[in-house]
Amino acid sequence: MKVIVCGAGQVGTSIVHPLAAENNDVTVVDQSPELIRKLSDSLDVKAMEGFASHPDVLEAAGAADADMIIAVTRADEVNMVACQVAHSLFKVPTKIARVRQPSYLNPIWADLFSRDHMPIDVIISPEMEVGRAISRRLQVPGAFDMIPLANGLVKVIGLRCTDDCPVLHTPLRQLTELFPDLSITVVGIVHDDQGYVPTPDDQIRPGDEVYFVADSDHVGRTMMAFGHEEPEARRVIILGGGYIGRFLARDIEENHPGVSAKIIEVDKRRAELAAAELSNTVVLHGDALDPDILEEGNVSMAEAVIAVTNDDEVNILASLLSKRYGCPRALTLINSTTYSPLVTTLGIDVVVNPRAITASTILQHIRRGRIRAVHTLREGFGEIIEAEALETSSLVGKPLREINFPPGVILGAVVREDEVIIPRGSTTVRINDLVILFATSEAIKKVEKMLAASLEFF
Repeated sequence: MKVIVCGAGQVGTSIVHPLAAENNDVTVVDQSPELIRKLSDSLDVKAMEGFASHPDVLEAAGAADADMIIAVTRADEVNMVACQVAHSLFKVPTKIARVRQPSYLNPIWADLFSRDHMPIDVIISPEMEVGRAISRRLQVPGAFDMIPLANGLVKVIGLRCTDDCPVLHTPLRQLTELFPDLSITVVGIVHDDQGYVPTPDDQIRPGDEVYFVADSDHVGRTMMAFGHEEPEARRVIILGGGYIGRFLARDIEENHPGVSAKIIEVDKRRAELAAAELSNTVVLHGDALDPDILEEGNVSMAEAVIAVTNDDEVNILASLLSKRYGCPRALTLINSTTYSPLVTTLGIDVVVNPRAITASTILQHIRRGRIRAVHTLREGFGEIIEAEALETSSLVGKPLREINFPPGVILGAVVREDEVIIPRGSTTVRINDLVILFATSEAIKKVEKMLAASLEFF
């Protein structure tokens, strides 16, 4: 597939990595010579300097025979015009644009992006995607990741196993014997920053991060089985009143009536904007690193603090301060991958990576065939994929024990109508079943070769 990516910043780079790894023909366009040089040195892609929405630049990038354009520069207007030019002049079939400004995303103006006006097939708002991801994590106390799949019937949960986890040093095959009524599949374990797909004989060790696929009705009991019985947060403090902070506060007001939220914002204009937009959220103007402001916000009584300012260092330090003053749980937005290995050892409970979240959202539109969802687990580890089993699929009609899955691939669940089936060796996939599988980054290409002609995953 030939793809043009407009923008070589953090979001653009996180999209280019998986595309290049899968041997797609990728061309990246950006105004910054430094970013272009950095990308050319690190990846096997064509990178060129230029203004992404100019017709001559897109022509030089190969728009005439491109299959897709992904416009993720920092400027909404550049992204939208690039898609318009790609459609009107070069007939590019699929156009994806990053749009941040809420005014463009207001449902009353939805017709703006129709084929008759500004033909953009997929609108991606990183701020909204991050806001939704944080909201999902709040719904399962104790989890650092939560992904709903199959119309909410299945959830993928990521949790960290502490020293008092009841199932430590227990072979995974014995979990079924210990908890016969729980419908779960452990699909990934991260030990000492190294992720792998476990075998039935593998054991969970202290400090491991475990990803499992579960029937949504069994999530609460599964969390208890792994030693997580944290109460749901009812008092939340949001540090940062930008797009993400305001989105979260609105979501809490509209969808979680039993939860109260406060916002702390250092910029006066932003604080006033948040106060004007929100009706049931207390907005405090002040520095999240100021102990007096944290005390005024009553951080010691909050069950969760969510740090979503534009500064990684402020988010990290404010989260640690809040925990020191008595808040039990911190969810922290961190853009830089440099800090990721450090923050969990410092005591931060949930790290939110905007680049990985945005890339996951875009990847599900890049995959060909009957893909319904794609989610990246722990940047660089692998992907959870939800897809529909077609009549010609090699998965259909025979027991799973007879199917030769590539190393690094594991089937987590099969959904048949409203029934969630945790797969065993005797399980047989039927036509139109939804299959949820995990594949490590190294195995994605093997999965593509295995399933391209039959299941049409890609």
